Amino acid sequence: METTKIYLAEDQAMLVTALAALLDLEDDLEVIGTARDGKTALLEIQRLQPDLVILDIEMPEMSGLEVAAALREKFPDLKVMILTTFAQESYFQKAVDAQVNGYLLKDSSSEKLVRVIRDVMEGDTVFAPELVRNVLRADKCPFSQRELEVLKAVETGASTSEISKSVYLSEGTVRNYISSILSKTGTNNRIEAINVSRENKWI
Repeated sequence: METTKIYLAEDQAMLVTALAALLDLEDDLEVIGTARDGKTALLEIQRLQPDLVILDIEMPEMSGLEVAAALREKFPDLKVMILTTFAQESYFQKAVDAQVNGYLLKDSSSEKLVRVIRDVMEGDTVFAPELVRNVLRADKCPFSQRELEVLKAVETGASTSEISKSVYLSEGTVRNYISSILSKTGTNNRIEAINVSRENKWI
C-alpha cells in the first residue's frame, strides 16, 4: 500500500497535534510536517514536497488561501485541501479560484476527513455540500475556463475519449475536470450537472 505524505498547517497547537496523531493512525497516511503560520508552511512544503497539504484559512503571516494560491502556481499537481471553521461564501469562492482539491469544515467527522483525503488522492474534488449549495444560490458560475470547455463538450454527448481529443487534454485530466464539475454542482452524474448548469445559465 502506497503511503500518502501529508503536511498540516493549523494555527491552533492542540488541534494540529490531534490531527497529526489521528491521521498517523491510518496505515496509508503519514504526516511529515506541521506549521502554525502560513509563511512557515509554504517554505516547508517546498522543501518537504508532500503529496497532500491540509490548510486552515486564518493563520499568522499568510492565510491558508494565500498559501493555496501560491502552491497552485508553483506545484500545479500538488493536492491541496482547506479544513476550516469558516463557511463564508467569499472564502469558499477564493478557494475555488485557487483550484483547491477539497474544502471541509472542522465539524466534519474524522472518518469523513480520512475518506475525503483518500478520494482527493484518487483524483476527486470534494467540497462540503452546504458550501456548494451556497455557491448555487449565489448564482455565480463556479467553473474555471477549462471546466466550462469540458462541460460544453459533455453537453454534446461526447465520450471522455472524444472530449480529450477536442480540448487537447489527457483522458485522466478530463475525468478530473468532470469530477470537479460534479462536486461544484452538487450532482451525481453528467446529465444532472448539465441540467443544473443550464438552470443557472452557466452554459
